[in-house]
Amino acid sequence: MRQESLFPSFWMAGFECSSQVHYRGRGRLDYTAALEHDRRAEADYALLAQFGIRTARDGIRWHLIERRPGHFDFGMVEPLRRAAEKHGVLVIWDICHYGWPDDVSPLEPSFPDRYSRFARAFARYMKDSSDAVPYYAPINEISFLSWCTGEVAIFAPFGRGQGNTAKFNYIRAAVAGIEAIWEVDPRARIVHTDPIIRAIAPPHRPDLLREAKDKCESQFQAWDMLAGRLEPQLGGQPRYLDILGVNFYPHNQWEIDGSTLTLSHPQWLDLHELLARVYARYGRPFFIAETCGRGPTRGPWLEYITQQSLIALQRGLPLAGICLYPIIDAPDWNTGLYQHCGLWDVVPTPGDPLARVLNEPYAAALRRAQARLDQALARLPRQAVGAERSEAATGLNASRWPGAEP
Repeated sequence: MRQESLFPSFWMAGFECSSQVHYRGRGRLDYTAALEHDRRAEADYALLAQFGIRTARDGIRWHLIERRPGHFDFGMVEPLRRAAEKHGVLVIWDICHYGWPDDVSPLEPSFPDRYSRFARAFARYMKDSSDAVPYYAPINEISFLSWCTGEVAIFAPFGRGQGNTAKFNYIRAAVAGIEAIWEVDPRARIVHTDPIIRAIAPPHRPDLLREAKDKCESQFQAWDMLAGRLEPQLGGQPRYLDILGVNFYPHNQWEIDGSTLTLSHPQWLDLHELLARVYARYGRPFFIAETCGRGPTRGPWLEYITQQSLIALQRGLPLAGICLYPIIDAPDWNTGLYQHCGLWDVVPTPGDPLARVLNEPYAAALRRAQARLDQALARLPRQAVGAERSEAATGLNASRWPGAEP
């Protein structure tokens, strides 16, 4: 079965909107500015129509919107919002995609209050701007972000050994932010994104089995905290888990010693099995919130994602969509070089250093994937799983999905 549609289109586009201060000495990496997405919003959103994409992920830049504490200027969001509205695209807005003002730190007790005021202001701006039901992702990838900012000093404030401090603050902030959003607009849908991963012990290292199991379990900590299952003093409740966004890339499975697993590795676990585990644990609707290959692997990787999505849908998993992220090529965080991972490559021309050029092999793979999934979706009976926001513990204590491991 498939659920009543959560989004206007099954296929989605993700605009890279990271804005963190990075450890490589490159300063703040404002990708909306680097790609001129704010200046090219009209053209960027117009690109999506040729593939029938009417759902997107995009983000706002806290460090620019709140230049002075308590003073919010959403003027720079307006071109994005208007372009999406003009082209009939529903946007899932990342309120915090790695970046915040220079005077804000997720390691400080003041972070949750500062974030919730920002989230409330944005929700008010959106309500005043549109009658549509808004979709928000409060804090992108809490698990990964906690590691980067608090544990291994990759993003500012470059903490070490403070991963839990960061994670607890992000959870408190997300909870306070969701409540602030719902006070402004009770209709708002909430999306939580995090990578789904799998770590295994090498065959010759049984001593690493516990470490591998703990690593796998850690991917669920943020969602368990938001649901109030873990660290309930942080304020989590089941109703905060509205829609889950799972991020999955070719490098999301590895051996504890650092070797990345490939699709041909005998210990690779197929995506549909990982998705089944997520649904077994939470019983909430979900979508693939980020995925892509690089270079010539883009088409084959999309074929794999499509096949796995078909299996997931046939199993009755409430998979609500697939987001190609990024939809437009973006520079690597560390090197600044373009990764060739988007549906549109950035190819400098004499008249335009940031020209968007459709990658034809990837586009052909997408059209094939859309045709396959359209046929499959048309054959599946509907069920209303998560079409409306749950106010209770919908599915959170559901029986485990058949065949899924804890």
